[in-house]
Amino acid sequence: MNFLSAEELETLKSFSNSSFGLEDLTGDAYLQFLVKDLKPYIDATYAVHTNKENTFIAGSSMGGLMSMYAISQYPAIFEGAACISTHWVGALPKENNPLPNAIFTYLEKNIPNAKTHKIYFDYGNKTLDQYYPQYAPKVDAVFLENGYTEANYRNLFFEGTDHSEISWQNRIHIPLTFLLKK
Repeated sequence: MNFLSAEELETLKSFSNSSFGLEDLTGDAYLQFLVKDLKPYIDATYAVHTNKENTFIAGSSMGGLMSMYAISQYPAIFEGAACISTHWVGALPKENNPLPNAIFTYLEKNIPNAKTHKIYFDYGNKTLDQYYPQYAPKVDAVFLENGYTEANYRNLFFEGTDHSEISWQNRIHIPLTFLLKK
């Protein structure tokens, strides 16, 4: 939201029947919970590798967007992210939606180092996923222009797949193999 102008914020508010402010958004609090509470608990309770090289995050839809945000905000914590059916529109798909450009501006300024990170994106073209293919060239440009290659970056299209847990379940092995293969 910090990458939106005042006018764009007003446009965004007009999409909703309720008023909201930046204080109503809890993405940063969620990431702090993951990094400051959940990960330390897991590291202390279970026999796991605790270093960045063995710490990954994954999510679908808004969870895909949050996974991209997590690796960008906490590159010293997460080595990789699986961003499945990433919800680039950030809200309901609408004409003149300012969020995608703000998301890409944020990403360009906060992209994790290509030498030490891996990131996976994917999308289909049915139901809500039908709004995502238009963003693929921009996603590719941001990562490829910042040193990512096929070795540490993927943005895959799955023809005929929709925005659902069934679609994601049928392809989860692909990002997991890509991210965890040594």
